[in-house]
Amino acid sequence: MEAIITAGGCPAPKELLYPLTQGGFKAMLPIAGKPMIRWVLEAVAAAPHVDQIVVVGLPAMDLLACRKPVTLVEDHGGLMDNIAAGAAAVLRLNPAAERTVLFSSDIPALTPLMVEWMIEQVQASDHEVWYTVIERSVMEASFPGSRRTYTHLKNLELCGGDVVGLDPRLTQSDHPLFVKLSAARKSPVRQAALLGFDTLFLLLLRQLALSEAERLISRRLGVRGRALLTPYAAMGMDVDKPNQYELLKAALEPN
Repeated sequence: MEAIITAGGCPAPKELLYPLTQGGFKAMLPIAGKPMIRWVLEAVAAAPHVDQIVVVGLPAMDLLACRKPVTLVEDHGGLMDNIAAGAAAVLRLNPAAERTVLFSSDIPALTPLMVEWMIEQVQASDHEVWYTVIERSVMEASFPGSRRTYTHLKNLELCGGDVVGLDPRLTQSDHPLFVKLSAARKSPVRQAALLGFDTLFLLLLRQLALSEAERLISRRLGVRGRALLTPYAAMGMDVDKPNQYELLKAALEPN
């Protein structure tokens, strides 16, 4: 299977990470002597079922030397555009590809075991999108004080993960899902409308079970989607705030 790592994005002066990045790429923040993306790239490359890797958003760099073939794709200006560009690269590498797995570059605690777990989940079911979610208790047991944002479902509190499986054909410019998401990317109201205001209302009332949320969201978006309740907190432990960066440094750097 081909894998995608999204690595674009330089925090702006008003963003929380700017004092750390000073205008540079977030993916290049160092942990234990190497940039965050290097941790992710090494984990993905060490997974036996990954054949090739597409990195989106960074210029050519020697630091991306890797045991698996790596294709670099330039930054296309936004997350949706970068995902689409990465998926297009996957299809160029393997025109028959029906599944790929997408990783954010700011989850440096990722391990090859977690990558293999995700690939197994994606290969085991007939869906078009697989999105990871993590229970609050799992996240806080591994990363207390991480300040994640949680969604309250019936008897369950979840945060989203940073690993997604998808059919790369979904992101082609003429696919209905991509058209919808592209049109909504700058409008919170349009984004809400995609899910359906009734679904959001039930979420706000904490009345949805995970299986019900999965079914309703899949129907609204017009795709066969599956929520994967992962046992691995690191798949959702990303770096959006300085304290999260410090938590990951403490977890990964030797004492």
